[in-house]
Formats: sequence, structure tokens, C-alpha cells
Amino acid sequence: MTKPMNKVEKLIAELCPDGVEFRNVGKICQINRGRVMSKDYLRSNVGEYPVYSSQTTDEGVFGRINTYDYDGEYLTWTTDGANAGSIFYRNGKFSITNVCGLLKVKADSVNTKFLAYILATVSKKYVSAGMGNPKIMSNVMEKIKIPIPPLTVQKEIVKILDTFTKLEAELEAELEAELEARKKQYAYYRDELLTFGEDVEWKTLGEVGKVSMCKRIFKNETLTNGDIPFYKIGTFGKQPDAFISREVFDEYRRKFSYPKKGDVLLSASGTIGRRVIYNGEPAYFQDSNIIWIDNDESKVLNKFLYYLYEIIEWKTEGGTIQRLYNDNLKKIKIPAPPLAEQERIVAILDKFDALVNDISVGLPAEIAARRKQYEHYREKLLTFQEKQ
Repeated sequence: MTKPMNKVEKLIAELCPDGVEFRNVGKICQINRGRVMSKDYLRSNVGEYPVYSSQTTDEGVFGRINTYDYDGEYLTWTTDGANAGSIFYRNGKFSITNVCGLLKVKADSVNTKFLAYILATVSKKYVSAGMGNPKIMSNVMEKIKIPIPPLTVQKEIVKILDTFTKLEAELEAELEAELEARKKQYAYYRDELLTFGEDVEWKTLGEVGKVSMCKRIFKNETLTNGDIPFYKIGTFGKQPDAFISREVFDEYRRKFSYPKKGDVLLSASGTIGRRVIYNGEPAYFQDSNIIWIDNDESKVLNKFLYYLYEIIEWKTEGGTIQRLYNDNLKKIKIPAPPLAEQERIVAILDKFDALVNDISVGLPAEIAARRKQYEHYREKLLTFQEKQ
């Protein structure tokens, strides 16, 4: 890692020891906007040329048509939506939709790929979230100031970052393949460990414990900000977007059903069977959509239920929105081996679960660390002193 960094530093020391010029994007690029393309238009003009739209990866293609609007070396960026500010290098024949902007370098002193790398590190900072829709429009893009070191320096940095990007992609592909293999291994052992015959006791979930839920929270009791997060079916297991007051929480927790630390909360609507182990921190959960079995852990462990829930075939009812009703839930039969056997199974599956899913350990953490390392070197290569 240090050799290429030293080479760039040497070039900078030789060619621009007092810093480099910074220029606005609008001064070095021609800026255009994509055009509206309906799905009907795409269907009636099917061809070989890609149409790019809002996306997070270079491979994402909105469609392919029989004509193209651009041919050559360009940059595109996503102007609207969750991916606003994403930068992509394009080289060839293509078109873009109206949620994309286009940059064509017009200055001989700027390498297009270098510009892509620079903008990828800064453009997100200029995204505005006004009216709830993130945007970075042409009038903002044109004002972004970027460093313009000598072309020799730009080309050397592009060479290094292209190599880093390739190695990073290869390494991530290996890690992703390993992660997928571990997931399959986990699923295999989980299914083996949780498969029982008639040699163990079987119970219905209704026999294991009472189906419980929190008291109903009405819309006028919710807040946009507050002390206690209120999880609805759409935010269950994610970030809350509603809250309730401490007073309501204390009253309802005292008077009505409330989960114990370690209880396995379960989604009964939407994505049926989504599981969250309640961590004991103050929070409230949407009635009927988020439920739990108030089980006796001297008979069935919470963590054993957690893993069983992953393989249960839930019997749902409903039309467009499927629902897991209490009567169906209570009739589901589960194995209830001796506690010592439950503990053994949980201990094994916990190790697999941590390796596969916990972002703080195992392969996901290694993937995240590699990405962070790449970003660190990229930032270091692309940081310049402005010439006074």
C-alpha cells in the first residue's frame, strides 16, 4: 500500500509543491439532464443500448433501447431519490432518464475517471433532503469545487484506484461467496438440529404459553419525537418513525401485557415470522401485528423458540395482506426436547448465527473492514492542498 502512495507524493512534490488549483465542476464540464422514458416507451423500442436510471451500482440498467443519446466517455449522477449523488463512469453508447444528470469533461486538464473518483467522495455532501426527497440538481453540481492536480498525477491516481477497485471487487466477491457458503452450512445444521421424530415431546404453541401483545396505541397517542420508540409492522426490527410519551408507556406497561427481556417478538402481518429478541430497553410494539408467546423458560427456552420460528411454516389467512391469526398460531406444533438438549442446540446455532449475521464479528465485519480500508486510501489519494 505504501509504494504507490510514495510515488504519488513524489509527483506532487515535483509538480505542485505549493498546492493545486480548485475549480467548479461547471467550469470544466458540460452538464446535461436525462429525459423522461416511460416503460411503454422502453417496451416499444427494445434494443441493445442501455438506459440508466436511479441506481446504486454500475450494473443497474433500467432498460435497453434501439437508439442512444450519448456515445463516448461521460459521468452520470443520480439527481433524485434515495441514491441521489451516486456517481458513475460511462464509456460507450447509452441513454439516461430524467432522474440522472450527465457530465462531459470539456477541459483538457481533467481526466474523466479522476473526476469520477473525486466526485464519488464529495457529491453526497451536497445532497439536499428538502421536502423529504433527496436531490442534487445541476445548479448544485456545477458549483462543487474540486482539485485539479497535473494530468500526470491524475493518471497515476486513476491507475492506483482502478487497481484497488479491481482487487477490492475480487476480494469482496470471495468474501461474499464464503458468506453464502456459511449461510448454507448454517441452514443445513439448523435444519438437522431442529428435526425431531416421535422420540421427543411435541407441544402446540398454545400449550407453550399465551399469545400476547401490547395494548393498542391510537394515532393521536403517537409522536414524531419522544422518549419511547413505538414500533409498527413497517419498522419492526428497523429504525422507529413514531414514539409515545413516557407517561403512556409507564401506564400501559403496568396495566397490560408487555414482553419480558429475552421474549421473542414475532410479526403477524406483512413479512410473517420476522423475529426480534426483546432486549429489555423501553419500547412499545403495535398490537396484533407484533406478538409473542409468553412462555415458561423452565420448559421451552426463548432462544430455542427463536430458531424454531425460522423454519416453521406459518399458516396465514387474508387477501392482499396476509395475517397470522392467534388461533392458527396456537395450533402450530413444535418439538420440546429436554432443556439440556435445547441448550446444546442453541449454543451451536448461536455460533453459526454470529459468524453469518453479526456485523461486529465474522465475515460481514471483514467485508465492512475491507470497504473502510479502501475508502481510507481513496480519501488519502484524493486529498489536496489548495494553491493560494
